[in-house]
Amino acid sequence: MAKIAFILLCHKDPEAIIKQAERLTAVGDYMSIHFDGRANPKHYQMMREALDSNPNVVFAQKRIKCGWGEWSLVQASLNAVEAAVDAFPRATHFYMLSGDCMAIKSAEYAHEFLDKADVDYVESFDYFESDWIKTGMKEERLIYRHYFNERTQKRRFYAAFNLQRKLGLTRKVPDDIQVQIGSQWWCLRRRTVEWIIDFTKKRKDVMRFFRTTWIPDETFFQTLVRHLVPEHEIQTRTLTFLMFTDYGLPVTFYNDHYDLLLSQDYIFARKISPEAKELKRRLGLLYATRGWDFKISNEGASLFKFLTNRGRVGRRFGLRFWENEGSLGRERELLIIVSKKWHVAKRLVERIRKMTNVPCIEYLFNEDAAELPDLGGIQSTMGKRHRHRRALMRMLFDYYETDKLVICLDPSNLDLLNDFCGDRAKTRLLEVDCRFSDDYLTGHAMRVGLAGEKTPRETLERLLPTIRADMVFESDQLRDANFDEHYRVREAGSVEDNAATLAKFLETSSDKAHEIANIDYLFAD
Repeated sequence: MAKIAFILLCHKDPEAIIKQAERLTAVGDYMSIHFDGRANPKHYQMMREALDSNPNVVFAQKRIKCGWGEWSLVQASLNAVEAAVDAFPRATHFYMLSGDCMAIKSAEYAHEFLDKADVDYVESFDYFESDWIKTGMKEERLIYRHYFNERTQKRRFYAAFNLQRKLGLTRKVPDDIQVQIGSQWWCLRRRTVEWIIDFTKKRKDVMRFFRTTWIPDETFFQTLVRHLVPEHEIQTRTLTFLMFTDYGLPVTFYNDHYDLLLSQDYIFARKISPEAKELKRRLGLLYATRGWDFKISNEGASLFKFLTNRGRVGRRFGLRFWENEGSLGRERELLIIVSKKWHVAKRLVERIRKMTNVPCIEYLFNEDAAELPDLGGIQSTMGKRHRHRRALMRMLFDYYETDKLVICLDPSNLDLLNDFCGDRAKTRLLEVDCRFSDDYLTGHAMRVGLAGEKTPRETLERLLPTIRADMVFESDQLRDANFDEHYRVREAGSVEDNAATLAKFLETSSDKAHEIANIDYLFAD
């Protein structure tokens, strides 16, 4: 009889992880957990205290700070796999999960399904011949070395990439390796997993290659399984049901998807909405049931396409695009940095991005040229961004696969601040209180067209007090709005005081907040 060791990568929602581990291990299966090294240490401690007494749960010995598209995700997976192999000698299969996955079949069904065929389940298509990658980089992921994260260090990522391309610094794929690509949600037999671990210790050249490829979680295990396992022992599919919209974003499942999910030819589903409490409750009870006769119709993908193509209103069988999204999401955190001096906010954001790996977006509602991913056109014009502000933010949360996002706003955007701070999401506001010298105000007047190079000095002297008063007025409006969790860092404040404020705003440690705040040039003009 199959016994599954679930490999769970997670970074949030410790209560949900604890419940998931208890449900899946209650029937005799196992779980190995890797909790992101960047995540809240209190959440990790909470999970350890709740699960350390469970003999069917183990934690990866070394926690990795993970970033989307990086080798760190593969290394975290390997650490969790090795912990499971050592801790659970009776485990026959190893199943990769995320915290957004839930079982859509019973343990009885899952075990019988895995016992039917002695195979590995992993999507693995030829990297160069298949059309698995629809847009963006393809060959460039492999033949160039990628040292920076494209989502959090965009400038460095493309600077390094363009330099290598200009100098012709390409590299070869290891001669005996045929790179494959596919979904990272696999289920592998124990023998296969042990072969992979042994391979990683012997083939340092292959490990060096994958460590600097881009998005290796879509290629590493997929390639190694094809390299090590006979083809007839591989089923090129995943056992986790997931779908994507036309905009390349994962479809999220809600309370009214229960019957649809149970009828699919899969064992788990991803992603379950944090707000789908009833769906989570019903699926949570499902895994331990016995004697359930599952009727497999497998119509999910075609039904989703049928309904969304006809512009169906509502959320059943998939999200509508932007008109119908009313909230950012109850479990999400939107951190807003408000500063009239954009260059100061951008410096602060760069430090936050570097120290925390939280996705940060600079003045997306103020600058046409703000760096935004392609979200199907909603981001293309400033008018669309403002009209569909909440939908845009939801899509950014989904794109970055995060529940915490930092954005910058100008203090004149009081309507946006009122809107976002009134959302069900957890919103925190950080006001950057700067001094405004006459030279700065003169430059500001020129930038916004209130003055030019030939404006008489006497006119400027009459204009500057008015501009200064406007900036004070905007700051007063912020304070008069009485937003909850409104924090301030001040140019006149000490590093220690600003660090204490940042620690509360970011919900991070005092040491990390001090590193962010302790830069001499933060407020320089």
